[in-house]
Amino acid sequence: MRIHSRSARQGRHFRLSLRPGASLHDALVGALAGAGVASASMTLLGGVFSHLDYCTAPPDPERHRVVAYTEPISAGPAYLIFGNATLGKADGGGALVHCHAAFCDERGEPLGGHIIAQTTIIGPVPVPVLVTALDGIELRATYDAETNLRLLQPHGAQDHDAA
Repeated sequence: MRIHSRSARQGRHFRLSLRPGASLHDALVGALAGAGVASASMTLLGGVFSHLDYCTAPPDPERHRVVAYTEPISAGPAYLIFGNATLGKADGGGALVHCHAAFCDERGEPLGGHIIAQTTIIGPVPVPVLVTALDGIELRATYDAETNLRLLQPHGAQDHDAA
């Protein structure tokens, strides 16, 4: 698998507290837009969601792609153990949040997968997030021939692609 990398002359690191009651997507996008950030890498440090939807990505049984995402699965209320998210641009130019996390459902069963940020709702307490702003780099959903998927890929700044 190829690695696409870019470097920027500067970056910013800061901490956010995500707004209770908002979707994970809207809370991240709103807070980061307010800080002038369009592309970022983030670590979610735990927290409570009043509702969490996710999917998993097993190998594609038809082998058209590397993986085939499942239909969304509702975990209901959930406790986030740890997660990583990326902010970039979708095909239409709007914000795209891609998030993978480990969490427990309300029975305490450990689960994990790709979080559906638009329908996952932050619980009554702010969720802490560490952010690395990718200043000068744009992450854009772009078709990747190797995986046959649309992936967030870096554009701009200095190119350091490795074969």
